[in-house]
Amino acid sequence: MTDFLKKHPILTICLFTAVMLLPNLHVMDVTIMEARNFISAREMVQDGHWLLTTMNGEARYQKPPMPTWITAVSGSLFGISSVYALRLPTVFFVMLIGIFIYKISLLLVKNKSHSLRNGLIGATSFYVIGITMEAPWDIYTHGFMIAGIYFLIKIFSFNDLKIKWIALATLFLGLSFLCKGPVSYYALMLPFLIAYGFTYKYQWSGKLVLTFLGILTLSLVIGGWWFIYVRQADPATFESIATKETSNWGSYNVRPFYYYWSFFVQSGLWTIPAFISLLYPYLKSRVSHLKAYQFSLLWTLFAVVLLSIIPEKKSRYLMPVLIPLAINIGFYIQYLITHFKELNNKKETVPVYFNFGLIGLIGLAFPILGYILLKGHFHSYWISYLLASLVLFGLGLMIYVFLIKKNMKMVFYLTVTFFAGILVTALPLSKATTTENFKPIWNLKNQLESQKLKLYGNNVSPEVIWHYGTTIPFADLNNMPNEEEFGFITGTLSESSMEKIQEHYTIEEKMVFDMNRVEVSSSRHNDRLRNEYYLLKRKP
Repeated sequence: MTDFLKKHPILTICLFTAVMLLPNLHVMDVTIMEARNFISAREMVQDGHWLLTTMNGEARYQKPPMPTWITAVSGSLFGISSVYALRLPTVFFVMLIGIFIYKISLLLVKNKSHSLRNGLIGATSFYVIGITMEAPWDIYTHGFMIAGIYFLIKIFSFNDLKIKWIALATLFLGLSFLCKGPVSYYALMLPFLIAYGFTYKYQWSGKLVLTFLGILTLSLVIGGWWFIYVRQADPATFESIATKETSNWGSYNVRPFYYYWSFFVQSGLWTIPAFISLLYPYLKSRVSHLKAYQFSLLWTLFAVVLLSIIPEKKSRYLMPVLIPLAINIGFYIQYLITHFKELNNKKETVPVYFNFGLIGLIGLAFPILGYILLKGHFHSYWISYLLASLVLFGLGLMIYVFLIKKNMKMVFYLTVTFFAGILVTALPLSKATTTENFKPIWNLKNQLESQKLKLYGNNVSPEVIWHYGTTIPFADLNNMPNEEEFGFITGTLSESSMEKIQEHYTIEEKMVFDMNRVEVSSSRHNDRLRNEYYLLKRKP
């Protein structure tokens, strides 16, 4: 098995990611950011809005269209209403990130096994996985960027201006811009350039400077043409959206400078190794490639600092930091694999036993934890429960066995397998929390079509629009539609709003649609996902 991993590291990353993510790609509910992207993709396919992108029939120029194009193509091939089909491309971008973390690491340390582990750390970092469902734009823009950075490193390291490297660096940087504008240029490439300059020093020549400036210029042409097109085709709307988006940078979700300082927690099961890998005084004399370690450490820290400068902050914006952090964690893991059997200092061994012992304990305790989670739903999920219990208990036990033997190589591979095991076997059990008040809107479209009625909405969330299956035109309470009879969906109506509608319409309350899987009394219940549906008839 170890020989296969050494001989086929890229294939290993791809197969591991596929086994980890593909079986249950459809299980998690569609999030608000996902829904926006999926609606735009659906309207590309159904309405032909490939360039002047829309969401629910209204212009949506906040982000470039590359991720939506990719999503729409996948939907066209495998079903535009299939969550599985629309999420499928994100799996390939997790693979892409894992592959190029491996390839960059190989350039730095010249060790396939070490580099493979770095790629697997990246692919199993919590928010690298989470971002594929929370906000698909991010996985695309940073996936393209890390590929572009790999070819920049080849250009800088070898000072060999091969046309192939230049073309690929330009293409991937341009595609990154076409996914989310300059976001990855700032969050991933700029800290890379600073860190590389500090550690490896640029061997600048006139030719290299012109080449780099050419790469940047052409990448901006590849990534920026869409903005120019939309600016010319729909200038008023474009300027309005651009003004609002720009103002958000300094006034929306404003957080203090130190908001991102716990960034290493986003790596999930690698949290403790991530933290230790940042302790330069401790690790500098223990790593086998000091300069490469200094580079990954600075790349990580500069990325956090640059993101911290921006007033608008969200936890998902930290996702690009996890890419150089995966490389940084790899140096600590490599040190443990080569030296852990010799360590007797409790200050060094206790964090290791605690981190991996905790992971093993979760596996051993899963049969009990899973049973508690299922509560009264055991009869519906007993096969999934038994499978998850056997797999996770077995992996947890094996982690302990090899941890006691101080075989950190096996502990590492069992840990990444354990993470995959959770996603493959335990993730379906998350549906067991669904309550009886869960009433999705999936079938309403067919009902209204059979009655030849149109549906209008007020304050309807993107998730509801996505699951409805087509556009839900906005209805202003002060300017309702002209139809004599139509469906109307909204959040809870106030008494004054109800009276306003009743001036001109008779109202028949039909049903409540609630896409929350928890009780209304739960703190996790989201009012945005609860909607009341009415049948409105104009008064004579």
